[in-house]
Amino acid sequence: MDTLLKTVAAFVTEHQAWAGVILGALTFAESLVLIGAFVPATALMLLAGTLIGGGVLDPFEVLAWCTLGAVLGDAVSYGLGRRLGPRALRAPAFRSQRRTIARTRLFARRYGVASIFIGRFFGPLRAFVPIMAGILQMKSWTFQTANVLSAVVWIATLLAPGYLAARSLSGVSLEMGLAIAAGVALTVVGVVVAWRFTASRRGAAVVVVARSEV
Repeated sequence: MDTLLKTVAAFVTEHQAWAGVILGALTFAESLVLIGAFVPATALMLLAGTLIGGGVLDPFEVLAWCTLGAVLGDAVSYGLGRRLGPRALRAPAFRSQRRTIARTRLFARRYGVASIFIGRFFGPLRAFVPIMAGILQMKSWTFQTANVLSAVVWIATLLAPGYLAARSLSGVSLEMGLAIAAGVALTVVGVVVAWRFTASRRGAAVVVVARSEV
């Protein structure tokens, strides 16, 4: 992985015009079901943030391409799940992932659209939540809205630590940058979970009231 990181870093530094496209393609690959486990796009985002902070790369170009890659990767996985249904998980490649798949199914059923946001920040879930959302027939517009919004937050969060470390804003270290990024991610996840929990409670209250009126 270290060799790959160094190779990509050297290439994007020398060929800045292709940096956004390359990073976007790697982000797309990491967002695909199964394949994503073998692509270190997360580490590359941290590296890209450092290059942005050093003035080597254009932040808006990198953010745009990487967000597009993340959105398309999840959209492909979602489309696969929606088209093939449960039989998509019967492929031989998924045999070693049965426990993860079972947990993802339970997670997606419990949190619904919020699972798209939360799954972005947890490696084991990120590769399976989109395809599970498709298998569970989540509405397309609901998934795609959550897909786009979560991708923007995810990419920005990954770029932030390297950027802050490179810029050395107020003596911010890499560890502090990581802490800030983690804080942002946890805040977003917390808000989404709280919203989902509140919505569930309200739905339960409506059901109780309706039953009592009957």
